[in-house]
Amino acid sequence: MSNIDLLKITQTMWLAAATIAMITITGCATEAHRTLEPQVVESHGTTYNGPKYALMVGKFQNRSSYMQGIFSNGLDQVGNQAKTILKTHLQMTNRFTVVDRQNMDEIAREADLRGETQTLMGAQVTITGDVTEFGRRTTGDHQLFGILGSSKKQVAYAKVALNVVDTKTSIIIYSVQGAGEYELNNREVVGFGGTASYDATLNGKVLNLAITEVVNNLVDGLQHGEWSPSGK
Repeated sequence: MSNIDLLKITQTMWLAAATIAMITITGCATEAHRTLEPQVVESHGTTYNGPKYALMVGKFQNRSSYMQGIFSNGLDQVGNQAKTILKTHLQMTNRFTVVDRQNMDEIAREADLRGETQTLMGAQVTITGDVTEFGRRTTGDHQLFGILGSSKKQVAYAKVALNVVDTKTSIIIYSVQGAGEYELNNREVVGFGGTASYDATLNGKVLNLAITEVVNNLVDGLQHGEWSPSGK
């Protein structure tokens, strides 16, 4: 058998193997799902016998340079997202009675449909605050000009500041900060490994992390008697 015949047989075998592989890949569909345990404040689910102050979340805005200026669409997406996360974590501490002031029209309409007169609770303290720092950066390296591999690291950082305001006196009675950083690493070595595209979920993850930390610090101050509203 000549070398040409051997080459033809080899090519035919490779073509058949490739065809089978393509049929296997395209012919099989897989589906997977899983639940994730969300990150919550440390005091969630713990027993508490101290005072539960009525609390309202006031203005909470993005004061960082992220999505500001020419990059802004006029909507404070970071601030709104952070405010929603903050209210959720405050309620989950079981240390406060959180009152809702953002959906008052809808709530009043439902009470009216039930034929009931609302009896609204006034807040003893108001939480105001800002996302003071927020940003992302992407770094990477190449080994031997990328021939031996490369890496990509995405880092998101957030810092949040809260002020506790006594509604009776309008005095800031306590201030606290929290910060967090999320990192995603991918390395590809000689063609093997994953490559990371822009992961937008890091924004929400790092906001949740920073707000979890700031609420933990707020609760810690409460439990150590560092703050309380007037006329309690």
